[in-house]
Amino acid sequence: MLHLRVISPPERTQDVLRLLDDAVGVTNLVVLPGVARSPKGDLVQFDVAREAANEVIEHLQRLGLCAEGSISAEQIDLSISDAADRAEEEAPGEGDDAVIWAEFARRVAADCRLSWAFLTFLAIATQIAGIGVVVDSPILIVGAMVLGPEFGAVAAICFGLLRRDGRLIGDALRTLAVGFSLAIAITFACALVSRGLGWIEPSGLTGHKEIEFIVKPDRWSFIVALLAGAAGVLSVTAGKSSALVGVFISVTTVPAAGYFAVAAALTRWDDMAASVAQLAVNIAGMIIAGTTTLLAQRAYWSRFGVRLPVRPRTRGPRGGTP
Repeated sequence: MLHLRVISPPERTQDVLRLLDDAVGVTNLVVLPGVARSPKGDLVQFDVAREAANEVIEHLQRLGLCAEGSISAEQIDLSISDAADRAEEEAPGEGDDAVIWAEFARRVAADCRLSWAFLTFLAIATQIAGIGVVVDSPILIVGAMVLGPEFGAVAAICFGLLRRDGRLIGDALRTLAVGFSLAIAITFACALVSRGLGWIEPSGLTGHKEIEFIVKPDRWSFIVALLAGAAGVLSVTAGKSSALVGVFISVTTVPAAGYFAVAAALTRWDDMAASVAQLAVNIAGMIIAGTTTLLAQRAYWSRFGVRLPVRPRTRGPRGGTP
């Protein structure tokens, strides 16, 4: 269930209530006239099943509440209510499968911003990957995968392609380009210092069997990227953050960047080219699979979710009709 808080201009409140009174999946409706001060208006609060949330939110947006009022939503972790149970049963589909498009749009827009936090996490992750390459440590490589924040920008590209939003795609591409360029530059500088101190040498990358998959892009790399892209988008849209960690561990974007930086410092040109190829294969695979997954979800919910019939809620016993 989601809890929605709506601030409505008084002249629009009756329209809001008519919508909510008849909408499938809505319950626990509370109206507090005139209590809102900024913006001024009536406060309307209610719970809605995730499966029906898109339709309700879209109707509220059509009423102009985004410009003249406010719409906010939050996840309900615990709801002990027969009315809430009935609302979830009335809404077709499963809550874990539902995509809240407004929520997803805000999330990917935030995740693709070029912030200091994004740059710092990516730079640290790439340096850890670089050290993992030098010491031939799969554990460090996996740690770098988990720490890397780049999937948010990849998901933003997928959503931008779905919505044909060139600005979002451009912002995400810029974030990835600047982020990886800075992270690689920092790791390259550190590797150069290490080489000058005699800590590493060109032959140091020879015979590292445990991590050679980073510089061996092949059909399996692309298949893994496709699977990870699909799983990543599903985990974000369904709010399955635990599954998203598995996605991070599946793709070698950050390790490839770290390997490239170390190989550049050691002037190993073949390894540099292979690392770039691995990075490109992984990002391309995730974008293709992520966009395809979003297209499939939009097609499904356009038929079974967004176009839900607006009808009076049932008032009979739990799970039944009058």
